Amino acid sequence: MVTDRKIMIPGPDHPIAIEPSSSRVRIRFGDRLIADTTSALELREADYAPVLYIPRADADLEQLEASDHSTYCPFKGDCSYFSIAGGKAQGLNAAWTYEAPFEAVRAIAGHLAFYPDRVTIEKLG
Repeated sequence: MVTDRKIMIPGPDHPIAIEPSSSRVRIRFGDRLIADTTSALELREADYAPVLYIPRADADLEQLEASDHSTYCPFKGDCSYFSIAGGKAQGLNAAWTYEAPFEAVRAIAGHLAFYPDRVTIEKLG
């Protein structure tokens, strides 16, 4: 991790809230079930669309391949990515995770999020 990166704390100008989702959540890639959970977290950040974070324990990690791609968020930290095995371009970097998120968002550690334009995210109930 690069140590000279700016770290920002969520606040009134850039709020972040994390709450348990009340829905069962399934992640599908075509006809393949990638994840199924009743323990998703919903992260709401500023004016962005809410993002569901799925516990890794509820994802089929054998269908995911670690990617070399990485990004940095000054509110959440270093982000690494996973591609869906055999998913070609549509599955490339389809999921992301914060291995060691900053304290303000530590609840998302051990979770995966997925791009809704690359997978189907089903909220049931």
